[in-house]
Amino acid sequence: MSVGYAAEAASSVGDRVRRTVALLHRRGYAVSPPRLAELCLGGRVSDLEIRWAVAANPDLAIAEGLVVERDAVSRASAIRSRSLAHRTDSGAYLDLTLAFVRKLIAVAPFIRAVSIAGSLASGGFRASDDVDLNLVVDDGHRHLAYVVVNVLGLLHAMGHRGKPVDDLTRRPIAPRLMTANLILERSQCRPLVRHDEDMAFEVLVGEPVFGLDVIREIVEENPRLLEHLPQLAEKTATRLVEAPPRRAPAVLFPAFFDVPARYLGHAAWRYMQWTRRNRPEALARVAYVRATMRPYTLFDTN
Repeated sequence: MSVGYAAEAASSVGDRVRRTVALLHRRGYAVSPPRLAELCLGGRVSDLEIRWAVAANPDLAIAEGLVVERDAVSRASAIRSRSLAHRTDSGAYLDLTLAFVRKLIAVAPFIRAVSIAGSLASGGFRASDDVDLNLVVDDGHRHLAYVVVNVLGLLHAMGHRGKPVDDLTRRPIAPRLMTANLILERSQCRPLVRHDEDMAFEVLVGEPVFGLDVIREIVEENPRLLEHLPQLAEKTATRLVEAPPRRAPAVLFPAFFDVPARYLGHAAWRYMQWTRRNRPEALARVAYVRATMRPYTLFDTN
């Protein structure tokens, strides 16, 4: 390999590492060099390449065992603390989530795929968090899915009233435990409107627990996602829930029910926002998450 070619290759890896760290920073977390090597934009690289890229970039640093932007070094300890909490807290909540998904897909036959998202998928979960779920549903059932997830989620949470909460998961009756993060109809995936690196990353880090074939179809039908993260072509799942032998009849959920479900879901969402009116940090976090999901957010008036 010539010196010029080696320098160009190193520069390319360095830029990919920088962009990946920035992407993670936007989402509020950071990862270790080996994990960053697996998630790197443009495809996997080696742990050594990550460390060389950090050493060559004055804007990056390794702090608390995590690769961070240099101006975020002060936050590394808090991020590391979440990572340690994940190791102790996530196991029990993964079991709760799988049990919830089994009930969800039995009750809602229009749900075609479910992935664990958010902190439980990214490795920064703590007991006060809720569990984010990404769903793919039949056309004309997005709002129905939202209402069903929230009703079942409330019933599920009634048995876990002692769960730790924060400003985002505190609710009047029971803690917020299961929540719909992203709901896509099948037609919205063929193709996706967005093919940016953030959308590709959302698909990559989401952990499928039902409907892996549907997730793979999304990747196949949106090859531009692979330009950002070729790792998507090898996406697997280790915690799949099998479809129950009996699911509720689809006739119970005609598409026209989605209209009243939209009004009901919007009213419930507005009420939850009202309960957070004196918690600016919680409102800001909700606004940020919704901004990252556009144009797929529900109840969006922008």
